[in-house]
Amino acid sequence: MAATSTPARPAPTAAGRMAAVNEMARLLRLLFEIEREFVRTAPTLVYRVGEPELKYLVCQHVWESAGHARFLRERGRELTTFGSTETVRDSLRRVFSEAMGRNNADPLVIAAGFYQVLKPALLAAYRHYLTVTDPLADWPSKKLVEEFVADEERHLREIAPWLQGVDAREWKLHLTQALDDLGGWLGQDTRLPLAATYDWSHARTPYTHPATCNRGKYPLCSSVFGFDPQEDPIVRPWLTDPKTDARVIRVMVYVWLMMEMDAIDYLATVFPDTAAAPFDLHYDLARHLWDESRHSQFGFRQLPRLGVDLMTVEHSLDLYNILVQMPPHERYAMMTMEFEANSFPTKALVMDRVRELNDFEADTLLAFDRNDEQNHVRYGHRWLPEMMALFGEKRPVEEFVQATRERFKQVAATYGGRTPHSLPASVRLTADKIVKLTGAA
Repeated sequence: MAATSTPARPAPTAAGRMAAVNEMARLLRLLFEIEREFVRTAPTLVYRVGEPELKYLVCQHVWESAGHARFLRERGRELTTFGSTETVRDSLRRVFSEAMGRNNADPLVIAAGFYQVLKPALLAAYRHYLTVTDPLADWPSKKLVEEFVADEERHLREIAPWLQGVDAREWKLHLTQALDDLGGWLGQDTRLPLAATYDWSHARTPYTHPATCNRGKYPLCSSVFGFDPQEDPIVRPWLTDPKTDARVIRVMVYVWLMMEMDAIDYLATVFPDTAAAPFDLHYDLARHLWDESRHSQFGFRQLPRLGVDLMTVEHSLDLYNILVQMPPHERYAMMTMEFEANSFPTKALVMDRVRELNDFEADTLLAFDRNDEQNHVRYGHRWLPEMMALFGEKRPVEEFVQATRERFKQVAATYGGRTPHSLPASVRLTADKIVKLTGAA
């Protein structure tokens, strides 16, 4: 006789019960890794593009992308299968490594690859996420992703004017093919496998930083600091001399702030050189980069208001040219534990003098600059030991920092002072001209 009982159903597995959560965790994890890789690689645009406003914009986008990655990680960790590590899978990392481009490539073409291929694909991935998740069950993720969609749309609008007329068709096709091999960032599209002849150029020729940074149309020099008022715009002793007119000091400190463009150029080189660093290190580096960008903008925007023609202000290249010859943990040590840590006494005197002018805007900008720099030194104390460990440096921190100061002097003897003045003293901004401009003579 045939059995009449219903066969027992297999017991549901934990994975089966949580399938919906697990799938959203998988997508959030991919989005986190993509944003993290943008933060690692997009800073390579900063020192290669020339226009200050474009540098500032890329720094802003890197910082905002770091925020996306951090929120994705926090939300993802609320979902059981997101994972506790921060590693990035090789299939994603190699696309971003390729996007950094060839060492001598047109920087605007490389920017077009990031902003006209990879970023639009990220926007499409975020939009896909919104179509496949439940708007109520996954409400926390949905609200985050909606904000990120708005950010990505704005990033594309903000970058568009800078890429008008740039012929990047070949490079964009190259990156599109790499992305199509994945079926889009989330694998949501039909996969188009790469041809066997596809050339991963970064694997053949690893990316290296240029020997000097790009400042576009602006005149150049080795350093804006010096001791000769007929030659240099910032005369070091004048900054702390009580006899110096406060109006002169205000212009000089704005030149100093604008030249924090040096900092964004050389700090940006640290990101791709520390691929194995924890994400929180890159998150703080991204904030540091954005802060320095804002500080440079303080000078860039205020100097013309005080009557300074920016085309007479030479841009100093020494710090980039020297530091790019040193490994990343030495670059970071010099920045945080030397340049920034030792700037406070002079800047305190400068702030006190500028307050004599009853210039609320200047007071505000200098106060925020000081607050940010204090945070940057804290970052140095927090992350320099970990960065040293990444490169096998086992000396005590203080010993390493002192040795790095000495090494900087040695490297500077070879690579410093090599950029001649683009403008004659009769044309370029000098301290004597600042005195006349401010009416302090």
